[in-house]
Amino acid sequence: MRVVDLIIKKRDGAELAPQEIDFLVRGFSTGDIPDYQFSSLLMAIVLKGMTPAETARLTRAMIDSGDVMDLGRIPGPLVDKHSTGGVGDKISLVLAPLAAACGLRVPMMSGRSLGHTGGTLDKLESIPGYRTDLSPERFRTALERIGFAMIGQSETVVPADRRMYALRDVTGTVESIPLITASIMSKKFAEGAQALLMDVKTGSGAFMKDREQARALAHSLVATGAGLERNVAALITDMDQPLGLAIGNFLEVRECIDCLQGRGPRDEVDLTVQQAGWMLALGGVSRNPREGEALARERLRDGSAWELFLRNVEFQGGDTEVLLHPERGPRASVVKQVTAASGGFVRRIDAYKTGVASVILGAGRSRKEDRVLPGVGITLSRSQGDRVDPGDELCLVHGDDEVKTAEACALMESAFAFSEQKVLPGPRLLEEITRP
Repeated sequence: MRVVDLIIKKRDGAELAPQEIDFLVRGFSTGDIPDYQFSSLLMAIVLKGMTPAETARLTRAMIDSGDVMDLGRIPGPLVDKHSTGGVGDKISLVLAPLAAACGLRVPMMSGRSLGHTGGTLDKLESIPGYRTDLSPERFRTALERIGFAMIGQSETVVPADRRMYALRDVTGTVESIPLITASIMSKKFAEGAQALLMDVKTGSGAFMKDREQARALAHSLVATGAGLERNVAALITDMDQPLGLAIGNFLEVRECIDCLQGRGPRDEVDLTVQQAGWMLALGGVSRNPREGEALARERLRDGSAWELFLRNVEFQGGDTEVLLHPERGPRASVVKQVTAASGGFVRRIDAYKTGVASVILGAGRSRKEDRVLPGVGITLSRSQGDRVDPGDELCLVHGDDEVKTAEACALMESAFAFSEQKVLPGPRLLEEITRP
């Protein structure tokens, strides 16, 4: 096989054979295929797409490029969840212990923030001492003893994805549904998951801003799961407005504590329970998602999910005293109030602007090498549908720099939109997809 012939084949819209995809991924992973040729192939994929069979084979080849977590000794079911990213999306921190409390094993490999969206690893590492770089042995031990573990991608797991994404990032080839699908699914199944729930977000604060784009990605993920003989379901959820009331790493941890103790924001709790229900159905613990939701709500009420979260934090090196006394955790040095200039009902809080404001403060990254500050961010004082009068507090902006805090405050002023009539909040869960 010659690389140039396969580039031409894909450029002309033909389907690559399984052995050709294996050859390309293996050659790129070992360095035998140079970046300039592989970037040409990536552009051909962006322009011509891939069939479901090609995408599944690409995912398999990427999994095979590195280590695969051996979880065979651990009694299942092993079910994970992945979100495509949003603003204030801290659901994984509540969902993992909740699903474990219901009887699942949750091997969760998460990512860091980039752009306007937050990252699960950054939220966890805002807990002093928390380690996300567990060895495979410690990872398995956590799953056996606690029921879940939360880690980052190691250097040896799906190295093809790391090399490929770095190339996609500088060649304008990020926005490709087959490539996005293979990137997500390869990491999730290399970690040892047997089934997977996908949370595909859509709206101003999501990468998939268009509902049709989100639906196409969801179908691709489900189809690829079927091609790998894995059980996968996808939920399309709303990210036109921030999820919950807190945006920023330790601020979101504090809100997760509230959720686990039964007093979290309703939209966040409801979506978490819905996702837990789906995970339980995928793992065969419940007969259907609705039955799973009922079990999940019971585990929130009886405190077992909160207990598992404390045990996990202790096992992964975190300071549980900070969870029991959140006021002792990371805090910003500057806190500014944003108030309403006029009265009315909150019609919308723009998720994208809120996410950008949090990045300005240091809660997220514009570049991979940027340092994330654990205590900064935004806490919303009003939600969609709330009545406000002139001078009422809309949100608090938590920063460590006066100039950046003022800049974030100005952006948050424009993030709130008002109307004369009350607008009722819409559902977060928009669509459920279980078939390709």
